[in-house]
Amino acid sequence: MDPSLWKPPPRANDLRSYFTYSFDVPPNRRLFVLWFIENVIGVFAKDSCHERPGHYIKMQAITSSPIQVNVSHTRDFQSNYDLSKPLLHVEVLQAHKSQLKKEDLTEKVDQFLKTEKTLATDAIFKSSDLPSLFKGHVEQIQLCGLRSSTEPRIIDVDDVSTSYHVYKLDLGGPGVEELGGGGDDDVPAATHWLLPSVEFQHLWDSLIFDTDIKDQLASFVSSTMLFSDCGVNCNIISWNRVLLLHGPPGTGKTSLCKALAQKVSIRMNHSGKLVQKLFTKITELLEDPDSLVFVLIDEVESLTRMRSATANGAEPSDAMRVVNALLTQLDHIKRYPNVLILTTSNVTGTIDLAFVDRADIKQYIGLPSQGAIYQIYLSCLNELMNTKIISSKQKLLTIRQLQITNMEDRDFSQSIGLSGRSLRKIPFLAHALHSNRDRPSLTEFLQAMFAAVHKHQADASQL
Repeated sequence: MDPSLWKPPPRANDLRSYFTYSFDVPPNRRLFVLWFIENVIGVFAKDSCHERPGHYIKMQAITSSPIQVNVSHTRDFQSNYDLSKPLLHVEVLQAHKSQLKKEDLTEKVDQFLKTEKTLATDAIFKSSDLPSLFKGHVEQIQLCGLRSSTEPRIIDVDDVSTSYHVYKLDLGGPGVEELGGGGDDDVPAATHWLLPSVEFQHLWDSLIFDTDIKDQLASFVSSTMLFSDCGVNCNIISWNRVLLLHGPPGTGKTSLCKALAQKVSIRMNHSGKLVQKLFTKITELLEDPDSLVFVLIDEVESLTRMRSATANGAEPSDAMRVVNALLTQLDHIKRYPNVLILTTSNVTGTIDLAFVDRADIKQYIGLPSQGAIYQIYLSCLNELMNTKIISSKQKLLTIRQLQITNMEDRDFSQSIGLSGRSLRKIPFLAHALHSNRDRPSLTEFLQAMFAAVHKHQADASQL
């Protein structure tokens, strides 16, 4: 039977007039099928057997009325699902020159993880850590923590379901589109990347926030794609595929948008395109149903300034025309199911309310708390120790480990109020301006960092 189309068999001969359906489903659609049957149609569904990745799974559904459902447009990803277990994402970075099929590579990774038996939910296996059979095929295997747990922990492989995402990085770099007639006066107008891009590798993991904002935004995109795949009528259920991140400068809004686009392109197994700043050729990109297009409008307040503030004259100003044009374009492209609009703003008070109203999520990104400051400094110090700039083999504790051992007594009051961007500059400034040795000890470098923070605050007060 065609796995994407289920048709009712002859009526069962029993008192309750049940219909029984048997169909083959690829593993990469099993979770969606089970969810759809039990939550949308509202009937009982079960697996009659489990197969290894890449093989079809026999499933059954029992209902008291005929059904006909088409699931041919669901997203494609390789998985071993058990709905009673928490889901663990496994991201497999395939070597650029590897010609191994994703299904075969998924099976090999699955077998490798099962031999490990216990794993940390944030484990990363580099190519040097992997068996020889992965040589030339896998650069990295990364486990992404369970959604139900924000802290990494040790798990038994048999206690989780695994979802595999095999991907290759685009090495070509960004393309730039220019406005003009092709002469020397052309002005750069837009930048676009093919995703996943090598430029954004590790960006997601480097972003540290006080809340689970990254998981929340990933869920927002997942729901957006699910609604589009299921053909939900946007006139009945309103969603515009627009995300607005706002807050002080340097808090990671633009980086989070780029990292989100990268993460989704990996998880959705999609050829993604990230288009920044202008709507140039966006419609042409959207005409390709196999692409997922992210439009990033940085500092959106420059294009959406509140029209009421400029409506002094009888004729519309240029600023009003820009806002009207942008709103029109947003309304036009939202009919495409394969687009997401990511926007950032440092000054939300000046944004036109019509644009704010179109944003599905309006998320504030604030300055780091004391706990987040510690985690940012911790990641910087670990990097400097790994690269031998700091001569120390001491293992630093996470903020969670400090809390458990009642050692959380570090004073970061001087750093409170600094943005994430400023915090990540402090180690460089400490080494450049306050370190007397090429390879200082950890204690010496911490003293240099405190001096760098003090100087940064003093300099900022003079601006």
